[in-house]
Amino acid sequence: MEIGPKNGQILVITAPSGTGKTTIIDIVRKNIGRVGYSISHTTRRQRQGEVNGRHYYFVDRREFEKMIEADEFVEWAVVYDQLYGTSIPSISRELSLDKDLLMDVDIQGAREIRRRFPESLSIFILPPSMDILKERLKGRSTNEEVNIDLRIKKALGEIQQCRDYDFIIVNDDLNQAAREIEAIIIAQRAHRKRRLPLVQKIFHL
Repeated sequence: MEIGPKNGQILVITAPSGTGKTTIIDIVRKNIGRVGYSISHTTRRQRQGEVNGRHYYFVDRREFEKMIEADEFVEWAVVYDQLYGTSIPSISRELSLDKDLLMDVDIQGAREIRRRFPESLSIFILPPSMDILKERLKGRSTNEEVNIDLRIKKALGEIQQCRDYDFIIVNDDLNQAAREIEAIIIAQRAHRKRRLPLVQKIFHL
């Protein structure tokens, strides 16, 4: 399955679990127009407050595996024994509408998307400290969750890879973190690669 024509900018956003990534993305989407969002598919159970089709597409493992066989994913990965993936239709629609596209993916997914779309921008969101991250993870844990120590160990491994990203944002304030991502979006919209065709059309250059 192929990706349709794209005019917008892909922004890959990655963060350790519990960093506040989903909330930050929600704020950005409310504050800036023409920003699309790629909704991932997952086999994990739906958490309280999550809406199917808004936060994730919640599917069973059999359906997910059928989508893999049909080559419907741009990327997919196994995270804590659950499957996560970004489907091609979910991003193709947004890119064809000249929207900038926010993609919420893990380290593995970000690596694949950056390989497939070299002009994408990558943003890594960090917690203020590991102690604060640990408290956040404790606050959201349930009996079905993987133990906190395992999540902290995984987070440390992910944080070590932040140096490979274009931008690094520390989330010690949700609104400030969102404003920094908004600034990145606004700045790249004024980049000559996107603005010059319009200027040439208006001024007949």
